[in-house]
Amino acid sequence: MNDSFSQLATQLQALWKELGLNQRVSLVLAAGVVLLGLGGLAFWSSRTDYALLYGRLEDAEAAKVIAALDDAKIPYKAGRGTVSVPADKVHVMRMQLAAKGIPRAGDGVGFEIFDKPNFGISDFVQRANYLRAVQGELSRTVAQVDAVESARVMIVIPENRLLTDNNRKPTASVFVRVRGNAVLPPQTVNAIRFLIANAVEGLQANFVTVVDNQGNVLSENNENDPLAGLSATQLNARKNLEQYFSKKAEGMLDKVLGAGRAVVRVSAEINFDTLTRTEEKYDPESAILRTSTLNDENTDSLSGSGANSGGANGGGTPGTASNSSLETNNVALAPATKSNTKKKVVNNFYEINKVVNNLMQTAGGVKRLSAAVFVAARMTGSGTNRVAAPRTDAELAKLKSIVRSSLGIQEGVDALRKDEITLEEILFNDELGQDISLRLDQQQKSDFWWNLANAAVYPALALAVLLFFWRTFKRTPDDAILMGIPLSQFTSANNGNGQANGDGNAYARASGTPPTVTVDVLNQLIRENPNNMSEAIRSWMTRSKPAK
Repeated sequence: MNDSFSQLATQLQALWKELGLNQRVSLVLAAGVVLLGLGGLAFWSSRTDYALLYGRLEDAEAAKVIAALDDAKIPYKAGRGTVSVPADKVHVMRMQLAAKGIPRAGDGVGFEIFDKPNFGISDFVQRANYLRAVQGELSRTVAQVDAVESARVMIVIPENRLLTDNNRKPTASVFVRVRGNAVLPPQTVNAIRFLIANAVEGLQANFVTVVDNQGNVLSENNENDPLAGLSATQLNARKNLEQYFSKKAEGMLDKVLGAGRAVVRVSAEINFDTLTRTEEKYDPESAILRTSTLNDENTDSLSGSGANSGGANGGGTPGTASNSSLETNNVALAPATKSNTKKKVVNNFYEINKVVNNLMQTAGGVKRLSAAVFVAARMTGSGTNRVAAPRTDAELAKLKSIVRSSLGIQEGVDALRKDEITLEEILFNDELGQDISLRLDQQQKSDFWWNLANAAVYPALALAVLLFFWRTFKRTPDDAILMGIPLSQFTSANNGNGQANGDGNAYARASGTPPTVTVDVLNQLIRENPNNMSEAIRSWMTRSKPAK
């Protein structure tokens, strides 16, 4: 083994001696770069990779975390509200610190306050703990909103008493810290208010106040002013409708004229009246039979003198006179007559025709639309020759018809609403846009040429070097390009290799040329003694040019 190492050292030393100065310097530099790379790789692989353990900590909580890490002998890096530990210990340390209650949640305590049973506490403390738990849970929930960094919720619940006061209602205040300088949109504010209101019994959304960290009141209480609340609702509805119509018309014109070549603003008048109307119409000419009653009477009666006497026929009117008559020979003076009376009565009751209409009209109908449309003038030419080419009346009428159709206005049908559309062709101030477009074109051209130059620089350098060597080779005289090596240079290099020298001299004498080594002789010399031939080739390449 030692002989092998000594032989390898001897060969390396011999190789080092055979190298020139430039080759030695290049080898040293290459070895230095390799060593530095290996050292950097070893250092990078051996360094500890730190990962974030906790962020956005308060100073007191960060101090508790650092103290716990010192006790556990865990290396760490502390920053402003952040603590980092080795990546392989992040999850373990989080679980260990959570078991110790470190760090305390910044959003307050939640329902975990009831995890540990506390016997003997008063009812007041129990209710206070419940209120703290609700506030903490709501704070954590609000903090989950994307635009909210942290939140605090304070709830005021009236005390339960024997005599209740209807004027005392629960209220709540929410403090939110937004991310950066962002502003919470009204939709998010309303969502937070309804979230808090639905989580507390008896709390209404109008009694929830939201304030951000910049001191802005993000909520308004319209409970005491129903007219103001109604006006705000009407204003929002009108604004949304106008924006919808404006975008709809602009979208149609953008397809025809191009993006940004038209501006549309719509003003809408909305009917917010709620109407309930009941109509009753009577038609006396169209009578309808309701009931019909028919009375049919038939009466039979007798009349005459015989009929009035109280004889044996039993005629006459019964009574005292007829029964007490003293005359026994009473004779009828005239015969009796019989009469029959019939009576038929029809009663018809008629109902007058009546039509009842109940009409209920809800709020939200459009009473009138007015649109202002500005169309960019058509330009011709370029540069200083750029002038406006006005559109014809027919083209403007077509554009106006497009706007009318997009807004849903029917010509003639909606004339009673007095809808109005104003369309004007004007010059837009697009100098800034043209300047930006020109700059973008110039930047694109510069980037194109720069990328082309970067792609062509290395081939150009290689071609230049090749051309330089080619021109140098062409300028060199033919007699300066030797195809052989003088034999005198191999006298000391061959060290007794008489066969090679003899062959070379024999070849030289046979060819009648000066004693030089040809390619064939050179190949033979290389095969016989490579070390000496390397020295010979080096001396041949570094020989001085003969003076002319």
